[in-house]
Amino acid sequence: MNYYDHLYTGLIKAGTAAPTAIQWVAEAYLDGKPQAQGKRKVAKKERDSLFWVSQAIRDCEAADWASEVMVLALARYLGQQATEVVGLVEVVARASPDALIRATRYSGLVLHPSSPRRSELDCAAKSSTEIADLCRVLDQFGTAHRERVAEVKLRQLALADLSAFDLLSYASLYAFERLVPRNFEAVAVTPAHEAMHRTAWDAINELLKWKLETTSVSTLSLSEDAIGRSVQSHLGALLFDHDTPRLRDALRRRHGFDALMAAQIELGEFVVRSAEAFCHDDTVRFVQIDGRLEILEVDPEAQAAWRRCGRKLDRLHGYWFYRAMDDLVQSGMATATVGRPENADANQLAWLRARRTQLRLREVYGVEEAVATEGGETVNVFQALLSLELMSAFFLRDCLAEFAKHADRLGDWLAALRILAMDGMFNGRQNRFPLTWSDRQAKVAKITGWTVTPAQPQGSSRMAAAILDFWTYDMPAIAERLQRHEPGLQPQLLERPVLRFGTMLVQLPWILGLQNNSTAAINNLRRLGARRAQARAETQRIESNLAQLLEARGFMVVLNWAPPLGGNDAGEVDVIAVRDGHLFVLEVKSTYVRRTHREAWQHASTTLRKAGQQLRSKVAAVTVALDQESEFRARLGLTAHPLPTQVHGWIVDTSIECDHQRFAGFLKISVEEMMIALRDDQHHLNDPDGLLTGRSGNSEGPAPGESVPGSLYPRGFTAERFVDVIETEAVWADAPASHPSACPSTEGNAS
Repeated sequence: MNYYDHLYTGLIKAGTAAPTAIQWVAEAYLDGKPQAQGKRKVAKKERDSLFWVSQAIRDCEAADWASEVMVLALARYLGQQATEVVGLVEVVARASPDALIRATRYSGLVLHPSSPRRSELDCAAKSSTEIADLCRVLDQFGTAHRERVAEVKLRQLALADLSAFDLLSYASLYAFERLVPRNFEAVAVTPAHEAMHRTAWDAINELLKWKLETTSVSTLSLSEDAIGRSVQSHLGALLFDHDTPRLRDALRRRHGFDALMAAQIELGEFVVRSAEAFCHDDTVRFVQIDGRLEILEVDPEAQAAWRRCGRKLDRLHGYWFYRAMDDLVQSGMATATVGRPENADANQLAWLRARRTQLRLREVYGVEEAVATEGGETVNVFQALLSLELMSAFFLRDCLAEFAKHADRLGDWLAALRILAMDGMFNGRQNRFPLTWSDRQAKVAKITGWTVTPAQPQGSSRMAAAILDFWTYDMPAIAERLQRHEPGLQPQLLERPVLRFGTMLVQLPWILGLQNNSTAAINNLRRLGARRAQARAETQRIESNLAQLLEARGFMVVLNWAPPLGGNDAGEVDVIAVRDGHLFVLEVKSTYVRRTHREAWQHASTTLRKAGQQLRSKVAAVTVALDQESEFRARLGLTAHPLPTQVHGWIVDTSIECDHQRFAGFLKISVEEMMIALRDDQHHLNDPDGLLTGRSGNSEGPAPGESVPGSLYPRGFTAERFVDVIETEAVWADAPASHPSACPSTEGNAS
């Protein structure tokens, strides 16, 4: 029997109203049920076919189609091509055209005009003016997208014979000309420069992917001689030749690369700012005015919330730096000399930055002292972070800052690069080209000194190799997967900044010197490494960390409670806490750092939507157990106390997207907001000493154990005040006027 028919008829027989039964069946479909029938795995195509011919669909009325869950289900139908249900789109167009319009937007059909579902929309447009208007908008998007794709492909033809390494050489020239700041005294880049930075890096990532998809894999395992020949033909010609055929050829290719970058940036901007905004940004609408598409802002408040989300990331970056400073003082490292005396200050700053990220990984993401690499080796997290920070410091100081000084003095970026390269050759034959390379074994030997510990006073070459592997983007391996059209994630350059070409490792100073290493580490582990064997244990440690903070505030806490068999099939409840007549049921989620409306929408419509459903069942199960299970009440210290009268179900997520929105009626907040509220150290968000904004502050901050000025709990901590702090977003209240918050950006800034 059709799984969805069985579920639907069972609900109806149990007395569930048809609209509610339809919602539950649609939620099962969106959650990927059934995953199997007996021992046979059910494919997505089969689930699509079963759901769209089920009785629940035949019973849908206009109000059912307009519900959020059915809009998401329709979006899934419109976004696939294998299953066709004749007449479905026309039925929805008549019953609820607005629902069909939203589903079309969410489906991403705007960038797939050749999909069979688009033909179904055209048919529905014949009897619906709203859908006809939608189709005209889709036509304009389709034309604009095709033009931009065609321009990129045309520009790619001129550079088709370049290898991936050659391409990165021209990308490096582009970066030094346009992306590397000329003033490294400034604390933070401007928003305009930051936006250009992200856009250009995204374009270079896309062009590298193009090369990996189209280049022979054999060309991706390089020798030093092969790299030398490439450098002579491209970088060397542009830096040192004078009116030679080789120089003219390199100039032609550089202009070709610049044109390709312009086309790729234009395509990327169109996709992100227009197509994806059309699909996933509910704060704007696209309308036709005099035959042109115009963007109208329809929800300024939500737009402002999105911008606040970005500022929260900035402030959190500063928060963890201050936490690392506290750790530095308490560990005794503040007065210790790190490395050689002449490098002590820079090394101590690298230590601080590495500790900042380690604290965040440990407390927010549950990452232990060591993690496994893809090759199976174990890497010490702090040493891996410190090595990356030291690489960044080196490239920032010896490459980017030196280049900026020469460029400022000469007014010529190419001449500055020439001097930088020549200075490197004359000063111990060091590589100061716009991209650098070394044999892997030589690189291992070079960073072994960064792995010195009391237990390993000479350092560990094995640990150095594991650290390199942790940060390595394996070019041949990714190319093979892409060319076989196998599913999988492509690393971003900042996530895996050590590029492996066989036995040779390539590094890009303009990436390593400017990237946000905290985001790099988080997304290396939580985006690329989400399926690691350690990921589940890390999520449990997040739950344990929250439990400890709650217990320190006087809450009675139960972790990972499972409802009794035969009761509510709600599954394990992550965290339950009780104090002052308030009951808290927490659903904890651990993901990665996102940037775009598309990523945020996908997170909201999958992970957070499902979390809301789970929490609905779990809150019900907990309240029933409190009423009926004396042992459970005893675990929460409620034997001699009345049951809580205030119940709070919260989704607590490592990401900050959709903060303070509600899913199935339950509030979503970030792990970091809850931690800061419980620790009462909001002052760290506001750069109290001016260290991150360049202000010279005299405040040394509160000593450990001292009360914090401006406490969130001026009359003492209570559960009621804690709820108020969370629900009013008091943690994020602006700093006092005398201490403006302006922490560095989370992208394109090394600090």
